[in-house]
Amino acid sequence: MADLPSLLLVDDDPLISESLAFVLKDSFLVHVVATREEAKRLLYTLPILPNLALIDLGLPPSPHSPAEGFMLVSELLTFNPAIKILILSGQDTQENVRHALTLGAVDFIPKPCDIGLLKTRLKHQLMIFEAEQHKPQVKQKECGLIGKSPAMETLRAQIQQFANSPFSVLIQGESGTGKELVAQCLHIQSQRANLPCLTLNCAAFTIELLEAQLFGHAKGAFTGANTARSGFFEEANQGTLILDEIGELPLPLQAKLLRVLENGEYYRLGETKVRNSSARIIASTNRELREEVRSGQFRTDLYHRLSVLTIKVPPLHERSEDKLLLLKNFQEFYADMGTLFQFDTEAKEAWMNYGFPGNVRELRNIVIRLGAKYPGQLITQLQLEPELEASIETENMHEIDSNEAIARHLQQGDFGLDEVLLERERSYINVALKLSQGNLSQAARLLGINRTTLYSKMQRLSKNNT
Repeated sequence: MADLPSLLLVDDDPLISESLAFVLKDSFLVHVVATREEAKRLLYTLPILPNLALIDLGLPPSPHSPAEGFMLVSELLTFNPAIKILILSGQDTQENVRHALTLGAVDFIPKPCDIGLLKTRLKHQLMIFEAEQHKPQVKQKECGLIGKSPAMETLRAQIQQFANSPFSVLIQGESGTGKELVAQCLHIQSQRANLPCLTLNCAAFTIELLEAQLFGHAKGAFTGANTARSGFFEEANQGTLILDEIGELPLPLQAKLLRVLENGEYYRLGETKVRNSSARIIASTNRELREEVRSGQFRTDLYHRLSVLTIKVPPLHERSEDKLLLLKNFQEFYADMGTLFQFDTEAKEAWMNYGFPGNVRELRNIVIRLGAKYPGQLITQLQLEPELEASIETENMHEIDSNEAIARHLQQGDFGLDEVLLERERSYINVALKLSQGNLSQAARLLGINRTTLYSKMQRLSKNNT
């Protein structure tokens, strides 16, 4: 069993999860959970992270909405960027399929599914996972930054300028742009290159577990702490500690992180002995931290300590010149899996015009899917378009905002204001979820409502859909 690849299975229907665990047990070490929170807790306890994840979109507390599933996709990739996530869901509308793939899922399988097909798709993604683990993905001198656009040249210059500085660096950018790669480049090009470089995701744990991860803990400090354990600050020593998604760091831990940044002192959870760290801190976030400071969600003093040096990683739509270079790079990397396809003229134009809301991560996954579907073929625009995320809701909203469109709508008869307002509300919520990459807290802020209100609205809209 120990030699089997591991699979995280997340589904709240016990009949489905138990059946799948049974039929997959010969090929995978299956870890079964029913909710997003259970999945996050499990990942903390596993000695080896799962290779693959098979998740349903409709999870408690909102099983009729895909929101929890979308959030779990983002969180799993944040916790472990190498994991391959496959969606197994009955909520298989075209919009849900596209959005899940944009967030970083590698496949979408509608329920009910053929078990033989499911096994084949899982084994295909496992093959890709193993290839990525055994291939050197980047040349150290280039740090894996692909692109010749002005935005990328500026980024390289900033990395070179900041690499040897002892000050903290704050890396900002959208999900999927490669913030962790930039952080690793700062370490690799610094005088600390031969020292440890550790990455901790601040959005992946509860506050207690996150504190234990950062600072370590004494035996018996909390339930499950059967032995004493060093934290990331201690293990990083004089190297580099990358704090991913720093905007998710709870306020009580922000004060403790500030203390380390100011004088290097910290305490293990459950201890009174002062310990010291001289690790360099590189923080990254897809949030606008200045807005978090204004709203009281992030400490002003910590923000100023972290943002002594700031790097903005450009989204892919600002570096159109690099889209073909990235295409070529991922085709070559996955060449032994049949990704050496070509685009016809119209498909190439569509590729260049597409905005890639999921950025480089989305582009990579599209290359893999196209290679699996059309190995060695000339791909047309009609074959490419189903892989691209369409801004349907945004286009609908523009149409509704047109006075001429409103007049036409009223004159058609059978007009119902309640129905129109309901659809308008649904459109705004869907667009907010896309902009926030499925993060409900961020979507609620965009909409100007609290998270609880957003939950209730999504549940109401879901019921109206059924």
